[in-house]
Amino acid sequence: MESWRKHPLVFWILALPGSVWLVVFFLVPLAFVWVMSFGEKRGLLDIEITWTLSQYKAAFQPVYFKIIWKSLWISALVTALCIVLAYPVAFLVAFASPRAKPILLLLVIMPFWINMLIRTYALIAVFRTRGYVNFTLEWLWNTFWLDRLFGPFVPLELLYNNFAVIAGITYVFMPFMVLPLYATIERLDKSYLEASLDLGASQVRTFFSVTVPLTMPGIVSGIILVFIPAMGSFLIPDLLGGTNAQMVGNVIARQFKAANDWPFGAALSFLLMYATFGALALRALFAGRKSAMEV
Repeated sequence: MESWRKHPLVFWILALPGSVWLVVFFLVPLAFVWVMSFGEKRGLLDIEITWTLSQYKAAFQPVYFKIIWKSLWISALVTALCIVLAYPVAFLVAFASPRAKPILLLLVIMPFWINMLIRTYALIAVFRTRGYVNFTLEWLWNTFWLDRLFGPFVPLELLYNNFAVIAGITYVFMPFMVLPLYATIERLDKSYLEASLDLGASQVRTFFSVTVPLTMPGIVSGIILVFIPAMGSFLIPDLLGGTNAQMVGNVIARQFKAANDWPFGAALSFLLMYATFGALALRALFAGRKSAMEV
């Protein structure tokens, strides 16, 4: 294929529409929010850009720092749960027969066809006091005569708490972990696994000593795709967690809407953006070291 440098006009004709779209609808609004994060709210609709760091300092006040810390550990726990749950699914899809593999992939990506708001409301029907989970547990409780031993079944409080938020975010973002893991396992040279087993290693030893290191790029990609969106989630905590399980995304949404404090909301937003840049930098560093080791 000839280099695009020999035909720069063709390159710019193809690249210009997308570049203009990104600049106008992404970079310019992003720059506007970044500048606003250095401003101060003077009145209801009056914002003055003073290039102060007070908004960033306010984000580390105990009340907000507690929410940020809570968002961090919830996102980390969700990411860990996604890894544990997605690995078997990715292996199942990767080692499935040619006829079953497209069907399994379709099942993995099928949740993307349904709006996240609808899926989240569906979880409310699952976790509420008279929802499907409690209904099933009550049926099992009465079927095995546990009511005669321990009394009537008491419904579990599964909604409007941290459990509901963690379960909801894990459910929504798990496909983002399955797909990169599947892509990495699909390209994996299966002879390494066979050699490890032939040399006497157990299945567990083979998994942790051979499979995990070889699929590490998929794990890192999945962590980025799950952890970063989980940190910014606000719809799921708002619907499933209520006032008892607020995350930093809910605080940001409240600053832009109810509180009308755009500078502080912008500062919180860019704290998440800086964390995103840090995660991508670590991903690039990991990829660079891996390439250097292969050379």
